[in-house]
Amino acid sequence: MSKIREEALEYHSRGRKGKIEVSATKPLLTQRDLTLAYSPGVAEPCREIHKDSTLAYDYTAKGNLVAVITNGTAVLGLGNIGALAGKPVMEGKANLFKKFADIDVFDIEVNETDTEKFIAAVKAIAPTFGGINLEDIRAPECFEIEERLQEECDIPVFHDDQHGTAMIAAAALINAVAVTDRSIDDITVVFSGAGAAAVATARLLILLGVAKSNIYMCDSKGLIAANREDLTDAKREWAQPGDRLTLGETLVGKDVFLGLSVGGLLKGDMVKAMAPRPIVFAMANPDPEITPDEAKAAVPDAIVATGRSDYPNQVNNVLGFPFIFRGALDCRARKITEEMKVAGVHALAELARTDVPDSVLTAYGLEALEFGPDYLIPKPFDPRVLLWVAPAVAQAAADSGVARQPIEDMDAYRQHLEGKIERSKEVIRPLINRAQGCNARIVFPEGANPKILRAAQLLIDERICQPVLVGQEWKILNRAKQVNVDLTGVDIVEQIEDETFDGYAQALWDSRQRKGMTLSAARQELRNNTSYGMMMVKQGDADGLLGGLATPYQSTIRPALQILGKAEDVSCISGVYLMLFKGRRFYFGDCTVNVDPDAATLAQIAQNTAMVARQFGDVPRVALLSYSDFGENRGYADVDKVAQALSILRATDPGLIVDGEMQADTAVNEHRALADFPFSQIRGDANVLIFPNLSSGNIAYKLLRELGGATAVGPVLVGLPHPVNALALGATVDDIVNMAAITVNQVITRERNQ
Repeated sequence: MSKIREEALEYHSRGRKGKIEVSATKPLLTQRDLTLAYSPGVAEPCREIHKDSTLAYDYTAKGNLVAVITNGTAVLGLGNIGALAGKPVMEGKANLFKKFADIDVFDIEVNETDTEKFIAAVKAIAPTFGGINLEDIRAPECFEIEERLQEECDIPVFHDDQHGTAMIAAAALINAVAVTDRSIDDITVVFSGAGAAAVATARLLILLGVAKSNIYMCDSKGLIAANREDLTDAKREWAQPGDRLTLGETLVGKDVFLGLSVGGLLKGDMVKAMAPRPIVFAMANPDPEITPDEAKAAVPDAIVATGRSDYPNQVNNVLGFPFIFRGALDCRARKITEEMKVAGVHALAELARTDVPDSVLTAYGLEALEFGPDYLIPKPFDPRVLLWVAPAVAQAAADSGVARQPIEDMDAYRQHLEGKIERSKEVIRPLINRAQGCNARIVFPEGANPKILRAAQLLIDERICQPVLVGQEWKILNRAKQVNVDLTGVDIVEQIEDETFDGYAQALWDSRQRKGMTLSAARQELRNNTSYGMMMVKQGDADGLLGGLATPYQSTIRPALQILGKAEDVSCISGVYLMLFKGRRFYFGDCTVNVDPDAATLAQIAQNTAMVARQFGDVPRVALLSYSDFGENRGYADVDKVAQALSILRATDPGLIVDGEMQADTAVNEHRALADFPFSQIRGDANVLIFPNLSSGNIAYKLLRELGGATAVGPVLVGLPHPVNALALGATVDDIVNMAAITVNQVITRERNQ
């Protein structure tokens, strides 16, 4: 079993099976709740909907519910594998809808390949939904299925395989045309591939101004030409006059190549034969028709886009379908019109021309990002896409007369959409993107641990860092073989007593000889994997360390303090947990290091935690927590020290937004804070929560993680002179990868500040 296959199967099967679940949105805790939710109370909305069917949008989830429907006849690159085998893909699509646009999805796999019967089945269940996303249905049946369902249903029906790719490619092409000083009316376009996506893209380009006579569509046999005798009716629509030509012959002198076919098909000589400054969109996945490097080697000023995230200009469907449906659902559109698609295209194209905010630059680890040859289309994790595309689609729905409930105040609508952005997607994936290619050397002291081994391979595959595994080489290699991990590209360091070991021992002794450590004790200390890894970091042989997977935090923190010491400008180190909720994120300090901090230490913890918030792009708003609100229980040591910490912070860091002492609900509940404490700097909008002791912080983050639906990322250690972090006991492989990305980002920040 290959490592990818093994990891994919484990990902889909671990814990709760699959990738989605249904969650209740109303309380069901009391007999009264039961009476209202079900019998007899539920009869009332039923009666209202019976009188007026549009009220289903008010009394049920219909207005935010999309069906992702397939018959499994054209699944990804797998072909006709059947409806049930396509279910993992449909669940994945459901995840994307939810993550990017907060749209609920039922995935539906219909075991029917007959076009009429499939249409009848979908039509019969359509009243359940606010929209239908058709997926992975083979051509040419998909054309009739979508057209018929759109005509016969009164909700939006959208075949993403066709229109999603078409819209993103079209937006990028608009900008590529502008960058190369062309006119959309005059360009010549060659398609490689004549399937559903190619046909939909061609039709959309015509709506945008491309002349149909300038579209040259090629299938596996070459140019679709009028003199070919093997053309279906669907292909004959795109036939050019004359005889069949090869793809290479067709491309001579043409402006644009749009690849929706197979990898490696386009050669450098073909690109050279195109018009000057050719536009090459090689969108086959996972391998493009030509790589950007190959295309630019042939023609250095070629404009290149692919479907891959590791190259500039990624044509990614996730930039389209979640936001198109968001806009369509929110105005209760009857269908998705051509005008709505065009509006979405122009919104994406225009967004790419705007100034890129610092948050996006930070997310991708870039100093600058400007509209031009390598930035034609917004980044997939740009949170502004929702705020641009959904309103444009909703407005176009109103303008084209298909919106049942046109949105009257677009500014208010955009503010509403901001609340739907799931902030977690701005944290983890952008950090990984920023780390990619940095090649920072991160030490893992528990080198033979199976989780570390699997994470190390992922870190190499994703180019997040250069893992350095400490331990006995034979043991690491044997364990890697047992868990089917390929360690190609991973460094293994063994603590053999060589020149390097001697140098580390001498350096450690030099720094600790007046603190009771002998040279012999220094050598003994270095037989500890974590201590050895710390010396690698201190001596510049590694950039950071991530340890503690199977040991308490102190097993990492103690040698870090002994060997690395504290940073010059801090009085203590502390740990920060990033807690991710839907719509909000918080920074918890200190949940891991300081058991019972005094006022001065508490103030330093607050500054440490605020620094982490800034590193993640947030303006810290610090609440010093207690069981007391603003002096109601003064005279108790636990309360008084929090008040003293506030005084210290206001004297030493006057620019910091901070207040306390306050209870947790005062810190995060705007209504309570404004009603009772309008004088406070923190009015229920804190994002940095400082706990009075380790017990309260540790209990809080674990309860919220286990029962409150929060994602906990951390702990991030602050106050050391080098990037070192400790993994939580029981951390998953994903946790390790995430923490490695955070550690690499600390390396990047440290290097920039030096």
